[in-house]
Order: sequence, then C-alpha cells, then structure tokens
Amino acid sequence: MSDGKPPKLTEIPAFVDYIAEGWDAPARTPSLVPGAAEAAAAHRERLAAALPGRTVVVKAGRAPVRNNDMSYDFRVDSDFYWLTGCAAENAVAVIADGAATVYLPPPARPGDLGFFADAAYGELWVGPSPSLAEWSAALGVEVRPLSEFTDSPEPPDAELPRVLSELRMIKDEWEIGQLREAVNRTVEGFAAVLAEVPAAIEGAGERWLQGTFDRYARAYGNGPGYPTIVGSGPHAPTLHWVRCDGPVLPDELLLLDMGVEVRSHYTADVTRTFPVSGAFSPAQRQVHDLVEKAHRAGMAQVGPGRRFTDFHHAAMEVIARGLDDWGLLPVSVDEALSDRGQHHRRYLICGIGHHLGLDVHDCAQSRPEAYQGAVMEPGMVLTVEPGLYFHAHDRTVPPELRGVGVRIEDDLLVTSSGTEILSDALPIDASGLERWAKEASS
Repeated sequence: MSDGKPPKLTEIPAFVDYIAEGWDAPARTPSLVPGAAEAAAAHRERLAAALPGRTVVVKAGRAPVRNNDMSYDFRVDSDFYWLTGCAAENAVAVIADGAATVYLPPPARPGDLGFFADAAYGELWVGPSPSLAEWSAALGVEVRPLSEFTDSPEPPDAELPRVLSELRMIKDEWEIGQLREAVNRTVEGFAAVLAEVPAAIEGAGERWLQGTFDRYARAYGNGPGYPTIVGSGPHAPTLHWVRCDGPVLPDELLLLDMGVEVRSHYTADVTRTFPVSGAFSPAQRQVHDLVEKAHRAGMAQVGPGRRFTDFHHAAMEVIARGLDDWGLLPVSVDEALSDRGQHHRRYLICGIGHHLGLDVHDCAQSRPEAYQGAVMEPGMVLTVEPGLYFHAHDRTVPPELRGVGVRIEDDLLVTSSGTEILSDALPIDASGLERWAKEASS
C-alpha cells in the first residue's frame, strides 16, 4: 500500500487460493413461474407460423445506468420473455422454426476470479446463480455461453416488433391466468391503500398511499406495472399524476390508477375514484355518475366481432351528450362528435382503452389497422377507462366542478360469447364505492 491504495485481491495468489475453497453448493435452480417455459414454446411455434423459415434474434436487455456503477432495477424485454420464459439480464435468444438457443452470461462461482471480483455475475455479489445446464433444463431449450453469440452487423429487423406485437394481442390460457392473478392482487392492493387513507390525511399524503401500493405490489409480484397514480383533489384531473407529492384532502376525491405486475411480468391496470370523506358531494356525484354511464356504455360494446374503436365511440358519445346537458359544449353534440369538432375532448384528451398484457400499453408496435382498425377476438384483454378531468384553473367550467377528476377503468377479457370483467371485484357505482371506502378504512 505504498501508493495509498488497497491491494488488488485478484493479484494476491494466497487470497485467490483461499477464497476458492470451503464452499458448499447452494440451491441454484432457476426460479421460473410455473408454465412459463411451456407457454413460451407455444409462442415460438406461433412466431414460426407467422415468419416461416426466418431466424430471429431477440434480447433481454440490460438495466439502464442510474449513476456511476449503480443501475436501475432490471426488467426483461417483454418480447424476449414471451418467447423464452427467461427473465435473465443480458440474455440473447436465437429462434428458428420454433426452436431456440439462449445465450447467457455464465455465473462466476468459487474457483473463478469473478466469484469475488465481478460485481455483475460473481456469486458473492449477486447470490447463487444457475448454471447454463440448469437454465437449459428449466427452459427446455439449448443454452450456451453469451461469449459464443456473434451479434449480426445487420440493422435490427424492423418487422419483428410488429409481428410479435400483433401475435401478443391474443392471450392463451396461461397468459389469461397470469392476468387474473395480476388483477386479483391489484384489487387487494386497492384495499391496502384505502386502509391507509386516515394516515395519509393526517399528513403522510399522496406519497404514503403510492408507497403503500408499491410495497404491496413488490411483496406479491415484481412491483407496480407502471408508475402508480395517486391524485387527491386538484391533482385528480391530471392524467398521469405520478409525482404524488401533495396532501390527501378530506373532502375531495381521490383518484387511484394502479396495477400489480406479477412475477410472470403480466400487469393489471385498474382505476377507481373514491370520496375521501366516504360520501360524494352532489357535484362530485354528478361527474362520477356521468363517467359511470359512459363506462358501462363502453364496456357493453366490447365483444368478439366488434370493432376495437366501438367502445371508444360509445363512451365518448355519452360524455359529449352529458356535457351538452350541463351547458359545457360551445357547439352541438353532433359537431363535437365529428372529426371537425371534438370539443368534448377538452375534458377527456386521452383514449378510452388499450390492450393489456406484459406491457400496460400492450401490443403498441402493431399496425393501426391491426389495432384500432381491427375487430376484437376471443383472447384479447383490454381496458375501458373513460373519465372527466376538470382542472382547477379551467375557466370554462363552473366553480363547483373545478378540480374534480374522475376515471373508472376495468380490465376485460374478450371471450367467444362476449366479455368477462376481470376486475369486477371492485365496485363501479358511486354508492358501492362509498361503502367500499368506508369498510376498507375503518
């Protein structure tokens, strides 16, 4: 240490020899979600049918750097997981005719310098890690060292993300089961959040409720499937209020948009708007009842053979007519609903729903004609989520409505005969929400 620096352990033979000895073999079997490998094999067959004779390369990705040698948490690429069932960082899969070879970084175990010197793969740093053979047995595919993969110098395949996105629109039974679990855990998370509302009112605020749900999602899944939205009072009309840095106001509405991502990486996406006091005021109830009416109209248009945009138009018409009844439209309902108008969208600028699955906004790389322009098919899972968002600084609405934001969002499965509301354990109507909020926080 003549230069003031500690010695490099890798350059001390006595230490290298000593640390290599005296270790038992811990359990290292890959922790796969039951059924994931079998589902992935079926997904690869679907890809082979869509791209016959093609060889494709998909990558798991790497965690982005936060600062210096610190990274954000790793979350596997959705396409990679759908095709392999593997959530290992920095993995690569080469797939041809339904068969896959997965390339993984080998673990660094006792006897390897990396065992203690490699912070990315050394077992003293990251814990016991499966061997390539153990990964192969769990995944049912050939697994080889990442060093043997030769990256292609050709540009990325622009068609592949589109093809995979459109294939992922139709969920199989295993995927539907994962989404059911995600929704059920999310409903439980709503109850956990409402139980903490008194503490939030006392001073902990929106962030306390956000943290409550995120903790629940982490305990019973991977974590939240997207940034948790907790908006109280004037924050409720902000569509993506993820700052959650305000108080929870006792006489205002509380908008909760939350989803658990379970360990298979499938996520729910559910929204309810509760009265913090346990009872809606007349103005709050007026807005909620119109949104509920639009929500029910939208859900009624979800089913096999119907166009994906049907539920959007149905909900929007209810919203437009309701706003007209309140005197808030500067034009007729027909003009507002026309492509030349859309005046009602001032209070509802977002769409009414989207596909749901491994990503909260699933299948986003699809062609417009395969998404918004397509008809719904059995196996699709989607959200319906109308709302009304009257910002506190919007002078076009009467004072009693300013700062009122309401959204209702459910997750629906398209079946052969109609639909199944996966999130129907949560009430939709105002009276039911009042009862639920009182029971959960008592």
